[in-house]
Amino acid sequence: MDLSFLNHFSKRMKHVGSYALLLRNSILKTTFKQYGFDEFYEQCNMIFIILLYIMEQSLKDEQCTMDDIGGFVEIINKQWFKKSLSYDHCKELGDFIVNIILGNEGKVMYFQGYDFDEGAYKDIHINFVNNKIIYLDGDIRRTSYYLTDDGYDLMLSTLELEGNMKLTIHEMIFKLHIEKSSYDKAVDDIKNIFNLLRIQIQKIQEAMRKIKQNALNYSGSEYKSLLEDNLATIGNTKKQFIGYRENIRNRVKELEEQDINIKKLDKKDSDNLNHLKIIEGYLNRSIDEHQKILSTHFDLKALYSKELEELSQMTLIKRFDLRSELYEQILKNQNSIKALDYFLRPLFKRDLDQTYQLNKALEFQKPIRTRQSFDEEEILSFDENQWLEEQNAKIRDKLNKYKDCLNTILVLANSSGEITLYEIKKQLDGKYGRLIPTVEIFKEVIIELLKSKNINIQDLKLERDEHLNDQTIQDFQLNECILDIIESNTTLNSISQIMTYRLDAKETVTFENIVSENGDSKRLICSNISIKVI
Repeated sequence: MDLSFLNHFSKRMKHVGSYALLLRNSILKTTFKQYGFDEFYEQCNMIFIILLYIMEQSLKDEQCTMDDIGGFVEIINKQWFKKSLSYDHCKELGDFIVNIILGNEGKVMYFQGYDFDEGAYKDIHINFVNNKIIYLDGDIRRTSYYLTDDGYDLMLSTLELEGNMKLTIHEMIFKLHIEKSSYDKAVDDIKNIFNLLRIQIQKIQEAMRKIKQNALNYSGSEYKSLLEDNLATIGNTKKQFIGYRENIRNRVKELEEQDINIKKLDKKDSDNLNHLKIIEGYLNRSIDEHQKILSTHFDLKALYSKELEELSQMTLIKRFDLRSELYEQILKNQNSIKALDYFLRPLFKRDLDQTYQLNKALEFQKPIRTRQSFDEEEILSFDENQWLEEQNAKIRDKLNKYKDCLNTILVLANSSGEITLYEIKKQLDGKYGRLIPTVEIFKEVIIELLKSKNINIQDLKLERDEHLNDQTIQDFQLNECILDIIESNTTLNSISQIMTYRLDAKETVTFENIVSENGDSKRLICSNISIKVI
């Protein structure tokens, strides 16, 4: 019997495994019910809605932090699902879906797929979402999420298209819609084509990242497949897109001349004109993406060749197994440990002292008179210790500003037990120097308080006692700062708990003429919050 239909079975199982792992991670979770999503179909819809949002942000190459995901879920819920969820609940739900279901609680996900070529099951690695560290407003550190290749494959497979056929089929449909003058549908087609080109660029960039990390982990079959995809994408696409663009421009010109010279366009023709302009814009962007694919395609080939060449040179270095060549030999014959210095000595061999500076011999010879004039000039020296001390002094000064801000809030909150940001502003009456040293410092302190929500002082002290503290000067840490303030201020020693929560989102507090780190004067508008101490 001809069994060729079983070829590439493991590749098919990877697509099946993507759905299977998602179902396994979500079907037995009861957390959804805490947010009102009781039915399984509701849960599945919510998972793919968040996946689509992350995909959209990834394609636009924009940030996608947990705050962004929480805000998106809140908009979706208010407009369609109508669950009784606050912003914090929406953010918690987004965090649960991204990190627990899609991220598998940080554990690597594998699916067993049978390989008929090898005659055994093999592990198929699947990963939907990755993350990276970004900095907002200069120095606020956040985690941004983006879709991996597996994530893109999962989302695009819902359109029942795969491989190189995706671009070809979308292009065929786009051409048919243009010929039939269905410009509203052609807009969606050209958007899909543009997204596929962006995905191809991101695949090349991801491959280059893997190659830079370790070229041996990037197989030849993956490299060949990606090159074939690139060549299939490049093909005659640019010529076709330029032809489409000229066609669209002619139709836009006809409609505009008709609108000006002949008669006013009706609603249908007016909509068609708008759709044609959108299509023209996406065609221009698609041609640019095509050029990027072409350039990154050659960059990929050059990088892969360079990395493999460097690895081949490393094979000339003699390698040995430390366990078998050293440890086991010593265990067999303990007397050989006396000669261990012969093995270790090369590891501690330092470079020879420099006795002759060859560069000096090649320097341009200057006249003695000019040399003397140079010697008479002032000689500048660089003291590394002095420079480090200056840098540490700057960091200490910044940390003191954080403490002044937090100390002002805690003192005012402790005096009344609970205080709002609006009441703090009213009490200070324009004297905001200690509360708001700079816009950036005040913003980070408030964000960290809201993020921590409920701070138990006893827990902080236990945590500090159980861990070794690094004595080097570090960046602002809310927990450390709170303990320093409470222990140094006797009036605050009685505080055992600090609770911070956001009040009505519509209620805002405005501070005028606040200085930023750049020295600019700004107007600071922030939500009203409440700080309660016990």
